[in-house]
Amino acid sequence: MGSRTSDKNNQLIAQNKKARHDYAIEQTWEAGLVLFGSEVKSLREGRVTFTDGHVDVRDGELFLVNVHIHEYPFANRNNHEVRRARKLLLHRNEIDRISSRVEEKGFTAVPLKLYFKEGRIKVEIGLGKGKQLHDKRQDLKSRVAKREVARAIKDANR
Repeated sequence: MGSRTSDKNNQLIAQNKKARHDYAIEQTWEAGLVLFGSEVKSLREGRVTFTDGHVDVRDGELFLVNVHIHEYPFANRNNHEVRRARKLLLHRNEIDRISSRVEEKGFTAVPLKLYFKEGRIKVEIGLGKGKQLHDKRQDLKSRVAKREVARAIKDANR
């Protein structure tokens, strides 16, 4: 699913590349997750999908919604629901700041990546506005131009 980093303390589980494509991310936060044991075991295997995942505000708390953590095959009947809402662990002032921005028109909180940090699973959430089609095209053009410049410089140094 996701590439792994070499550092044992901070291992990348999965990354949501589509989020940065669809949203202009303005600010990011690191949050903890409330998980079941079978979810942790499944995440250790990298079995997660971010499709349609977002952060939802309910009763003054934040929840990670529509992130698909696959069932752990050895968990028997105590397995978890794959698309359940998972509570995010943040400080109260961070929750208030995110929820007030999400209530504004056009802002969305989306998960950017899941990773291990000192043995705990963390999720990086980003607050951003949805990009229009012309913005996505402009980003693609600038990325291609940067790649071509880097390639030209590399060829000139040979």
